[in-house]
Amino acid sequence: MTAPSVLLIASFDDAEHAHSFQRVRALERLGCDVTTFDLRRRPGLLGFLGGSDLRSRLLKSIEVAEADLVLVTGGYDIDEALVEVLRSATGVKLANWFTDDMRRIDEILPVARAYDTVFVVGSDVAGACERSFGKTIEVLPLAADPSVYRPLKSRDQYRANVVFAGGATPERERHLSELLEFGLALWGPGWRRTSLRDYCRGEIRSTAEFVRAYGGASVAVNLHHGLGKGGIGASCNQRLFELSAMGVPQVVDERLDLPTYFDVGREVVTFTSAKDLKGRVQELLQAPAAAEELGAAARRKVLARHTQMHRMRRILEAVGLVPNAPALPEPAGD
Repeated sequence: MTAPSVLLIASFDDAEHAHSFQRVRALERLGCDVTTFDLRRRPGLLGFLGGSDLRSRLLKSIEVAEADLVLVTGGYDIDEALVEVLRSATGVKLANWFTDDMRRIDEILPVARAYDTVFVVGSDVAGACERSFGKTIEVLPLAADPSVYRPLKSRDQYRANVVFAGGATPERERHLSELLEFGLALWGPGWRRTSLRDYCRGEIRSTAEFVRAYGGASVAVNLHHGLGKGGIGASCNQRLFELSAMGVPQVVDERLDLPTYFDVGREVVTFTSAKDLKGRVQELLQAPAAAEELGAAARRKVLARHTQMHRMRRILEAVGLVPNAPALPEPAGD
């Protein structure tokens, strides 16, 4: 059987967009031939002089890849008109997995309707798209690569009772201020300009550092960006799946979609307020054996249902491409 050829259009780096490389690896493990197009990379002067605008570069990349599928993650520079040009010029299947939450819904809606197949990461995003397009949109949640996000007992500067790794915001600062007595360590941009500056241990500039930071935690805290902005959001962030893959006991703010993916209380612990967060963290710190089992159960769930290979397989199946790799094992019964 001929290997499916996929052109993955995304942003690539070793920090915020490291997941793009992990999706490439998942597609390759599923037996695909993968070519990439980096949306962050711009052509040099000679390229511009030669007419290498985004349209020309994309058309050339599709031609060189001999793509059966063009898969975009985000790609807001590729507007509706350009998607139509790519379709009419090549006849290739075009799919987009919008990996952003409701914060970018105003960017998602104008471009999503042009794709043959659309996936979004949350039921709230799907609902907005369905109201706009008049058709059902599939929710495909984020995931983790368990070969990257794996159990790790970090030492030295990475060891801490309670860890949060992510950018500083006023709402995160307010919630995390409740945890100072437990031995808090913060990693990420902006914390040295807040009242919690003394608890910041570094900026987190790579995926490896992110894994080491959370690998040193007795309890990991996960705070979504929409925390405290009215109501409970639906979409679940990348960190939910990464921490679960690492087997770290996790306390996360409530999300409407979260119970669909994890058993609350057995695999992750949720909270609804800053005071509630403090109580949940304290409970886990005082019961290390139960905390360890919580993290282990979450990792088992990721391995069974929430890896990048699970997500890439679903996309291939949805567009009618059959992966060459054997079927992934079915999840064990709960």
